[in-house]
Amino acid sequence: MMWLTWRQFRAQGIVAAALAVALGVVLLITGLNLAHLNSDSGGATCHGARACATAANAFINQLPGTGSVPVFFGTIAVIYLAPALMGIFWGAPLVARELETGTFRLAWNQSVSRARWLVVKLGVVGLAAMATAGLLSLFLGWWESPIFRAAALAGSDSAAVTRISPQLFGAQGIAPIGYAAFAFALGVTAGALIRRTIPAMAVTLAAFGLVQAAWPLWIRSHLITPLREYFAITPANVNELAIINNTQMIVRHDVEKPGAWVVSDQTVSPSGHLFSGPPTHACLSANASPNACNASIAALHLRALISYEPASRFWPLQWTETGIFVVLAMALAAFCAWRIGKRRLA
Repeated sequence: MMWLTWRQFRAQGIVAAALAVALGVVLLITGLNLAHLNSDSGGATCHGARACATAANAFINQLPGTGSVPVFFGTIAVIYLAPALMGIFWGAPLVARELETGTFRLAWNQSVSRARWLVVKLGVVGLAAMATAGLLSLFLGWWESPIFRAAALAGSDSAAVTRISPQLFGAQGIAPIGYAAFAFALGVTAGALIRRTIPAMAVTLAAFGLVQAAWPLWIRSHLITPLREYFAITPANVNELAIINNTQMIVRHDVEKPGAWVVSDQTVSPSGHLFSGPPTHACLSANASPNACNASIAALHLRALISYEPASRFWPLQWTETGIFVVLAMALAAFCAWRIGKRRLA
């Protein structure tokens, strides 16, 4: 059974291995260049917070002109896309192809039971999907480590260098392993239900894409309750003031949380309610000076309420999210086993 599974899967496996090796070579060449740039800027040998921050900023400022930025975001795109492709091309045809062509009548009438047939198929191909996703993430983790070390030393809060930000979180650490397991199991389930390969592939792509889009927006921030922090809003940290229809006033502030993922950022009144106006007379008046408007805003005693996930929660969130997706994959696999066990051979 293992040999048969390998023969059926070897073409996809060889293609995946070749692409992983090609990406690894690109990351190795550019990663060594990054290490050289970091060494030249003094980041590898600096001592003291000020000297290391200066060296880190010098290193980060060199990145846009090195070609490393396209490699970085190109690799991020590949790692986000890889689980979806595994679900489409590895998971969806696994059962659907057997049902569509009728070969299940032969496969399930042999000495190998349906349960063993499915366990071996899911085990070999599913573990290959998880290993491939993990390997890609490992490659990227090694490559990007100088960038994140420099960002931490420089105190940067840019999303491009914040590991926990929604844009980067799902392509790092162990999260891609969970995504690959879920996407593969989702494809197998779609194939078992739809029994046609192409429609099953389309449904897998749509469903997995929906989950990937919805998860960071509505679910991830609830896995671990975000921290909340208040900041006083003063004329010095107001970066946007907008008056709408002379009835509403929006006050935006400039508060930084380096390395953190800011989940929500609101302006609240002293009573704790969301502030939306009304505008102050000094800000509405055409004759009032900007200083008068600023003074009237300061008199409101507004505060910024920030909800955020600190950088220290990167790994707890990674383990939690990966565990959830692995459990979901196991539940889908169990459903497939039940579904196939009820399937008639006629």
